[in-house]
Amino acid sequence: MITGKTTLVAHLGYPTAGFKAPMIYNPWFERRGIDAVVVPMGFKPEDYAAGLNGLRRLTNLRGALVTMPHKVATLALMDEVTPTAAVAGACNAILLREDGSLLGDQFDGAGFVRGLQRKGFALGGKRVLVSGSGGVGCAIAASLAAAGVAEMQLFDSNAAASDALAGRLAQHYPQLKVGLGRNDPAGMDLIVNATPLGSREGDPLPFDVDRIAPTTFVGEVVMRQRITPLLAAAQARGCPIQVGTDMLFEMIPAYLEFFGFGIATPEELRESAELPDGA
Repeated sequence: MITGKTTLVAHLGYPTAGFKAPMIYNPWFERRGIDAVVVPMGFKPEDYAAGLNGLRRLTNLRGALVTMPHKVATLALMDEVTPTAAVAGACNAILLREDGSLLGDQFDGAGFVRGLQRKGFALGGKRVLVSGSGGVGCAIAASLAAAGVAEMQLFDSNAAASDALAGRLAQHYPQLKVGLGRNDPAGMDLIVNATPLGSREGDPLPFDVDRIAPTTFVGEVVMRQRITPLLAAAQARGCPIQVGTDMLFEMIPAYLEFFGFGIATPEELRESAELPDGA
């Protein structure tokens, strides 16, 4: 039940039809007796800056979750950003502070890394390939670097995006060996699909599956279905995998703490979530 005292958390992106966060946060709020609600709010890119400027004037807004295509644009609209967001080059969380200022943070990468670690995959000294240098790819790369990987190969169809990410990584993690321009999974300990490939029927696979070793861990960010074509192909080769929604459930506890709503576990969130079958 939404009341006059309900605290709002906006979920900003476009289009909003595929948003899953309200089906995870809102049942958890209800279960915990917290008078708060996550509300999808769609802004087209050309309207986003003006829309966010209007939202910050709401007196019952705690902050916002930010998703595609606004994560990168959000960075320049904040009054302050965390170091993680600065390295990632994008924000996916906004806190509206008591003084009216906006703090931007980034939890995509933290959620992805926490998921790997909970599965027993130690990242120290590993060789990784991150395909996709958009908001989520940059965030994952930043968190993998912070977790101590030794070598990172970056690939994006927009070479300038990977070049810029490599520069930020070099500034903050000078010991990390960074390569550019190769999307070859051979010899990698971990490969990450941080592109939209797999979100639509008929998409090509993001990697040459024949060059993925059975020992390579394969991570996915696409959440359209639990087992994407990439993950199905990886499982057929015997690879350990991480599904896209694992990243989501692992980052939500960090979000809740950021917004001041308390502590939750991924298991508790999954238990209370009201997601469609197969998600």
